[in-house]
Amino acid sequence: MKRRIIHISLLILFVVFVNSLKAQTVQSWVTNADKSALFSKQPKPLAFSAAKKLSLPSIAIDDKKTYQQMDGFGFTLTGGSAQHLMKMSREARTALLKELFSYDRNNIGISYLRVSIAASDLDSVPFSYTDLPEGATDVNLQKFNLGPDYDNLIPVLKEILAIAPDMKILGSPWSAPKWMKTNNDTRGGSLKKEYYDVYAHYLVRYIQEMKRNGIHIDAITVQNEPLHPGNNPSMYMPAEEQGQFVKTYLGPAFASAGLDTKIIIYDHNANRPDYPISILNDPDAKKYIDGSAFHLYEGKIEALSEVHKAHPDKNLYFTEQWIGSPSNFGKDLAEHVNNLTIGATRNWCKTVLEWNLSSNPQLKPHTDRGGCDLCLGGITLDGDKVTRNVGYYIVAHASKFVRPGSLRIGSNLPENLNNVAFLTPKGEKVVIVINNSTVKRLFSIRYGKKSFTAALSPGAVGTYVWK
Repeated sequence: MKRRIIHISLLILFVVFVNSLKAQTVQSWVTNADKSALFSKQPKPLAFSAAKKLSLPSIAIDDKKTYQQMDGFGFTLTGGSAQHLMKMSREARTALLKELFSYDRNNIGISYLRVSIAASDLDSVPFSYTDLPEGATDVNLQKFNLGPDYDNLIPVLKEILAIAPDMKILGSPWSAPKWMKTNNDTRGGSLKKEYYDVYAHYLVRYIQEMKRNGIHIDAITVQNEPLHPGNNPSMYMPAEEQGQFVKTYLGPAFASAGLDTKIIIYDHNANRPDYPISILNDPDAKKYIDGSAFHLYEGKIEALSEVHKAHPDKNLYFTEQWIGSPSNFGKDLAEHVNNLTIGATRNWCKTVLEWNLSSNPQLKPHTDRGGCDLCLGGITLDGDKVTRNVGYYIVAHASKFVRPGSLRIGSNLPENLNNVAFLTPKGEKVVIVINNSTVKRLFSIRYGKKSFTAALSPGAVGTYVWK
């Protein structure tokens, strides 16, 4: 009996010793601004040691300070993106989708997708789910049909969900059907007040029809870029109108239909935090709203914290930012990691989504009269040929490691070493760092009483992971 106790004690000590070794080992992935490393796992693990007073700048990680819970990182799967994927051979598409949406081995684990409700400006033509002859109406939505989505988007989503069944999907409308609008056009105009109720049920039908196709819509935004009527399609919806639509029509319609899909307002630039705040200030609208969504074509990312401060009980989402072609790899890497991967999450966002998953070499399709003709996908697809662009690496540095359910945790900001830290559901610590200086930087990352030393070239991004 005594010998057995000794053996058990030795086994426990061995397990503790092995776990302590694991805690001292840090895996790292690096992307350099000059492309000499592209989301490259570093062959030599970094080692924790007792923290020393060094002259190096130090990033201190504090997992006792917790902030928002993350839903994920990803892209918008536009109709055009789905079209390019469906043009691939089955074998090549399956391999690519596994790389993008599985997070084991060498895959990057995209965990959140945005799709357009009907057409976006990266479809070949604008369409709705009730397109009618001129002068016709369909107030009972008898002709509602997902139509073109059956060609590419729905088949691709089903293949993605087979790989990543927990994928969260956000739907965003670019426009109501033109017969519901003041200008009877896909571009610009506003929603006629007499069709507020019909349009609310149109959005309910969309969620229900997608569910019938095995696709759960986790959330919708009420209107993509409601203050920008220049896209095709697009629709102008100022804050007063959006608030009225949500509290009187959309919220009650969702409740009546028993939907668990979240309602997210705004979905436009950071220069107008007053827009969502004004809607959330109305308690009759606020009770139906999960949170607010943002883009960053105007304004500063720090403005999002104004919305959190005004309504800390409501969530924030970052839902779109484009990269233009031709890309300046180092510049785009720095801008997006600083402002989105780090900036948006440090300002309370639960998601960070890049604009459009894939493009082709000609940057098509896009609509006429306002479709984006310079939008570069995270990947470029030319048949089965895949080119991974800067957006792919920007997303990969977070999506593979910061899994849904992760918590943002505390970290300080040494000069030129912008960073953000997370605690994953598996207890791993993840730190994403960018070197914003013009010289190579040595620095330490400190956790508790231990630290390790790392180095990044100018403009380089590093992700550091340990348990």
